[in-house]
Amino acid sequence: MARILAYTSPAAGHLFPLTPILDELSRRGHQIALRTLASQVPLMKSRGFDTAPISEQIEAIGHDDWRASNARAGLVRAVRTFCERAAFDAPDLRKAIAEERPDALLVDINSWGGLAVAEAWGGPWASFCPYPLALRSRDLPPFGLAWKPASGPLGRVRDRLARPPVLASYNKAMLPSLNGVRANLGLTRLQVADDIYRRPPLLLYLTAEPFEYPRSDWPANVVMVGPCDWDPPFDPPPWLEQVTGPIVLVTTSSEFQDDGRLVRAALAGLADEPVTVVATLPAGNAADFKIPSNARLERFIPHSLLLDRAVCAVTHGGMGATQKALARGVPVCAVPFGRDQFEVARRVQVSGAGTSLPASRLRPERLRAKVHEAMNRAAEAKRLAAALAASGGPTAAADAFERRLLTTSNGD
Repeated sequence: MARILAYTSPAAGHLFPLTPILDELSRRGHQIALRTLASQVPLMKSRGFDTAPISEQIEAIGHDDWRASNARAGLVRAVRTFCERAAFDAPDLRKAIAEERPDALLVDINSWGGLAVAEAWGGPWASFCPYPLALRSRDLPPFGLAWKPASGPLGRVRDRLARPPVLASYNKAMLPSLNGVRANLGLTRLQVADDIYRRPPLLLYLTAEPFEYPRSDWPANVVMVGPCDWDPPFDPPPWLEQVTGPIVLVTTSSEFQDDGRLVRAALAGLADEPVTVVATLPAGNAADFKIPSNARLERFIPHSLLLDRAVCAVTHGGMGATQKALARGVPVCAVPFGRDQFEVARRVQVSGAGTSLPASRLRPERLRAKVHEAMNRAAEAKRLAAALAASGGPTAAADAFERRLLTTSNGD
């Protein structure tokens, strides 16, 4: 059996889907060491993992891409955040490796310094990605534009012409910093920005077709295992027992991005609907909201407590919240604000399992109409849920990790 060191970025939205994979590896007899957010250390210790916090210097660097005036400026800000964190997560992971002496590593795709350290380490390692991969493909439009996949010759010409400038934009934003981190560790330079996703010997991709667009040129290191759904233990609140009708769940990001107006629009737009609206605001200020009689506003409540009774999930386009709903056959209305959320929202729309509404057009009446439209997509959502379930989840992830990394390295 192996000792596995897992390392996350400072995002609960990355730790929580990793947790059931670590649970499964632990169930199979492997020892788990974990470095993650300081606030989650006690919870992860309770699962039997040898857990310690990542450097507080990493957690101190928050996202500010929500301040950007456009998608391009948002990309630059997000890249800057990851690069600033890399200066600390690289030495932090090196320190953890020295302390834990692991047999294998499992590193968050957003820990850019950690990825470089894992590559330079020389032992077996993998990465995991819980959001849409920005991988170029001959079959798809360039990532970040949130275009529908082409359906004819004109669309393919559109994609071919758009790829060079989009790729150049990513290269300009990412390569100098990525290669600076790599140079400090004696690694070769990346030639293209998305090569960062091709370097891990194994990349566990926490989604599956058809929610992810099919393509003919998946890199051999990418294994799609589907959503890995997990919520921390949480006693149902007393008020939930009084809710007898259908629920509409409204989610916002766990990393601040000024998306509280999604909650305001939902509370206003659904105030007269025969549903109970439950909105969560984990990274925002819950004060000064006008809450109608059919609604609850919570800082946090596990979505699993609500989704079995939900008729729609209104999400900010976060991959975790969106897939969690779809995996239960709950249709989604996605309202993206930034980051990868535009791509997630487009995938919701293309899959037929829900609707999307740009944040720039967010109004209570428009949101209400989109929620009604999404509710009519329940059959499509259930079909998608069956496909996601067939991908295997944590079991498939642990199988891939053992088969590709541990069998060859340990002879198990």
